[in-house]
Amino acid sequence: VTSKLDWIKQSRDRITQRTRKPQLQMVSGETHSFLGESYHLDVITSPGRSRVCLENGAMCLFVPEGSDLLFRTRILDNWYRRQLMERIPQLLQKWQPVVGVQVSECRVKKMKTRWGSCNVVAKRIWLNLELAKRSLASLEYVLVHELVHLHERRHNDRFYAFLDQFLPQWRRFRAELRENALK
Repeated sequence: VTSKLDWIKQSRDRITQRTRKPQLQMVSGETHSFLGESYHLDVITSPGRSRVCLENGAMCLFVPEGSDLLFRTRILDNWYRRQLMERIPQLLQKWQPVVGVQVSECRVKKMKTRWGSCNVVAKRIWLNLELAKRSLASLEYVLVHELVHLHERRHNDRFYAFLDQFLPQWRRFRAELRENALK
């Protein structure tokens, strides 16, 4: 313990300095992220189909009058999911030949503690919905990370050698994700 005292103090200080992000209320004026960029949310009550679009540097959320937090969150989450699912095929097309693996399926879901996961037997990758808020480079890193698991299940020297080979700057992308860690 004595030999690790400096590290323990630094870790403790880092943890205590973290501030919990306030719970979003899905109201106009809040800041929301998409692909690493910040947008002011503009909630617009409108009849018809609920939707999200980016206009003039704002994230516009069109919802019916009287919609609640849960409804607005679901609309925005569905939009984030569609945005990720539109980008995933291009990224798979780019990275599967590089890594030398083929996945059977790549899906998106909300995860509390992981950026991604991989079922090596089913060759199925899950990506965290929160990646829609991070940079495209972060999404790419997590996808490559999970693809590498099809070569090596564990986070061992062989796994990291593959990452170094396929994505030499992976440490920088991992650091960016860790700066804004999940809950």
